[in-house]
Amino acid sequence: MIVCVCNRISDKEIVRQAHAGMGFDDIQLELGVATCCGRCEDFARDLVAQCRASRPVAALRDAGRPCAGVMQAA
Repeated sequence: MIVCVCNRISDKEIVRQAHAGMGFDDIQLELGVATCCGRCEDFARDLVAQCRASRPVAALRDAGRPCAGVMQAA
């Protein structure tokens, strides 16, 4: 389905970028979504939020310590 009529951007394009780890601002810059009339912005933002909710980033435990397998500079 076309989300941004002005720039002919589909929901699939937005989802693909969101699943690649991009936030709305990055997607807007990359694809041009919501840069003309702006009517699609709320829906596009919701779509990105739904993608993030379905693939959450792992929570960091012990934020002060480096991740396992990461070498520290001496």
